[in-house]
Amino acid sequence: MVESTGSTNADILADQERVEGDWLVALEQHSGRGRQGREWVSAKGNFYGSTLVTMKAADPPAPSLSLAAGLALIEAVELAVPARGLVLKWPNDLMLQGRKLAGILLERSGDRVAVGFGVNLASAPPLADRQAAALGGKVAPQVFAPLLAGSLARLLQLWRSTEIPALGRAWQERAHPLGTRLSVHVNKEETVTGLFAGLEPDGALRLQREDGAIDIIRAGDVDLA
Repeated sequence: MVESTGSTNADILADQERVEGDWLVALEQHSGRGRQGREWVSAKGNFYGSTLVTMKAADPPAPSLSLAAGLALIEAVELAVPARGLVLKWPNDLMLQGRKLAGILLERSGDRVAVGFGVNLASAPPLADRQAAALGGKVAPQVFAPLLAGSLARLLQLWRSTEIPALGRAWQERAHPLGTRLSVHVNKEETVTGLFAGLEPDGALRLQREDGAIDIIRAGDVDLA
């Protein structure tokens, strides 16, 4: 693992010598970002790291990588600091007692996908649109990094060797339950609401409207209503 002070996703994608399984970990980030271009607030003692996945012709659809990444993240946190109330929230968040503990950002360039993780190990930054949680510094980034790397390596093997619907069911078992009311911000102008109706095989969200119709949503931010 190599340390970085910039955006770990951008740095690992830009370095053509990086291969699948390499990690870039930052003890601090000065130019990190979240989903939809949001600024990622960094603090000392939290974890910021990215790894590289090289897509192969026989691989499942790239969006389904988020299922493996989410399962690896919740597994690693439970190994590091056993905690109650950990829940995956579509598409790429990990919640602790209803507050955001961690996030995942996937970015692709050609056949290379950067999978970035931000985890509030030490402190929870103030967020304008939601409450955040932290693990209180019970585990250091240097200790957490190999736990996450090991979990993700195992989940990537499953992603490549297991039928994606089975991986999706495993993800759903760790997520908000079916029937949970969700508000989905599809873009800055559009928000749709409905009930969580599971996942599509590629990891897309199934949202049931009040009239029973199912919307398939492949990008957006979700609030638990």
